[in-house]
Formats: sequence, C-alpha cells, structure tokens
Amino acid sequence: MNGTNIFLDDVRQSPDNHVLVKTAEECMRLLQNTADVSHLSLDHDLGTKYFNGFSVVLYLLEKQIIPSKITIHSANAVGGKRMYRRLMEARKSGELPERVKILHRPLPLNA
Repeated sequence: MNGTNIFLDDVRQSPDNHVLVKTAEECMRLLQNTADVSHLSLDHDLGTKYFNGFSVVLYLLEKQIIPSKITIHSANAVGGKRMYRRLMEARKSGELPERVKILHRPLPLNA
C-alpha cells in the first residue's frame, strides 16, 4: 500500500505510518484532499454528539472516496457494527468495489 494511511480516533494513538485525525470533520477534510488512501481506520465515538465515525462512512460513500482497506476499530459495539454493516451493504450494492477490504476489529480504549 503506497497511499496515505489515516487513523481517526480522539483517544488512542495512531499506529506507525498513519496520520492521526481526532475529529470526523478533520478526517473528511483529509479524505477530500488526499488522492490515494491506502488504509482508513475508524473509531465511532469522537467526543461530540454531532459527528462520529459513521458520519465519515456516509461521507466517503457519498463522495466515492475509495480506500484500499477500511478498518472499524471502535470499542463501541453498536456504533462499530453499524459502520461495518453500512460498508458491507455498500459493497453488496456496488457503491463500494469488491476489492476494498473491510475489517471490524475493535481496539480497547487503552491501546
């Protein structure tokens, strides 16, 4: 993967070789301005009631931003599953190409 790796989380530190963004708005701006996204790793809860990781999922589908790999790492079981289900529905309907890897791998908050 040669493109940009983005890690959206307001609590955890990003893995090596990832750009850390802490808000959904910051993530959406970066997605809009990045030509090639290799890995997008998303948390759901971001400390605000207005925008969260699901907002980013809807944004990337609306704008047809297609990362090579999307990981849902949220510890919020309900929110994480909702994000994962929407991405899988998008792949099934053709909104998201089959080649996109979609993973649901919750991380503990102290990771």
